[in-house]
Amino acid sequence: MFNKKTSKSWLLCVPVALALFILAGCAAKTVKPWGDPQAGLILQYRMPENQVLKYLSSGEMTMDMEVMGQAMEIQAEETLAFTIKPKGMKENNYLLQVTIDSMSARISTPQGELVPDTSPVQGESFDMTFSPIGEELDVSGAESIQYEAEPGNISNMAPKFQAVFPDLAGRPVKIGDTWITKAVVTETTTKGEAVISVESLNTLEGFEIVDGLECVLIKAEFTGTIEGKSQPEPGVQLESEGDFKGTDTWYFAYKEGIYVKTISSGTSEITATAVAQGITIPIKRVFKNELKLVK
Repeated sequence: MFNKKTSKSWLLCVPVALALFILAGCAAKTVKPWGDPQAGLILQYRMPENQVLKYLSSGEMTMDMEVMGQAMEIQAEETLAFTIKPKGMKENNYLLQVTIDSMSARISTPQGELVPDTSPVQGESFDMTFSPIGEELDVSGAESIQYEAEPGNISNMAPKFQAVFPDLAGRPVKIGDTWITKAVVTETTTKGEAVISVESLNTLEGFEIVDGLECVLIKAEFTGTIEGKSQPEPGVQLESEGDFKGTDTWYFAYKEGIYVKTISSGTSEITATAVAQGITIPIKRVFKNELKLVK
C-alpha cells in the first residue's frame, strides 16, 4: 500500500484519463469477500456491531415407548424466540449478546398435559463467543438462565445454544462440494445428564432466494448418539443409550454472512434401562424442527 506522499507523486506522472482507466480496471478485478461460485464461495458469518438479528425456533416430537408391556405415547412441542446483538470481537471471534425474547413448551402424556413455566427465562440475556465459521465456542453464560422443565427438575438454556447455528466449511466451496461437521450437546438438569453427539455431511446444492436474500442451499445428512443417566424418582436410576438420524435443509445468505433458515427432521431409537428394577424400555422418537430468521 502506498503512503500518501508516494501516491501523490505517482499520480503526477500519469495523465488523468489514463489514471482513471487504470483505477477502474483495478476496481473491476477486486475480489469480493464471499468469492464466487466458479472459483469457490467463501462462506463466513459476518456480525457487524450495528446489526441485530431475531430468530424463531419451533419443534415438535412424538415419542412412543413400551413400559412393562404397556404402550405409551408422549407428544411435545416447543417454541423459542431470541435476539442476537453483536458486541465486537474477542480474539478473532465474535462476542454476541443473546436475549431470550419468549419461550413456550407443552408436553402431552397419558397422565395429562404438562406446561413448563418458562417465564423466568424471558427477557434474560447472556454473552456467547462465536467463530466466523459458526462454532459456538462459549455459551456458559446461559447456564445461569434456568426454568423448571417439570416439577422438581430444573433445566438451563445452555443446551439450546451449544449447536444453534450450522458450521460452515472453513474453505472455499463450489456446487457439489461436501464437508463434515461435528457437535456435542450436553444437557444437564437436577435429575440427570444426557450427552448428544452428532455428525453431519453437508452438501452445497445450489442457490435460492429466501425472504429477499440470495442464499446458498445446503443439505445435510446427520447421524448421532445419545447417552444419559437420570433419576426420575427416588430409588429409580435410568441409563439410556441410542442413536438418531435425519436430514437438514438450510439456507445461508453468503453475501451478507447471515444464517437464514434450517428445516430439520429425523428419528431416533433409544433404550432406557432401570438398573435396579431390571426393566428395559424401548423408545422411538420422530421429530421436526425449524429455525428461521424473522427480522
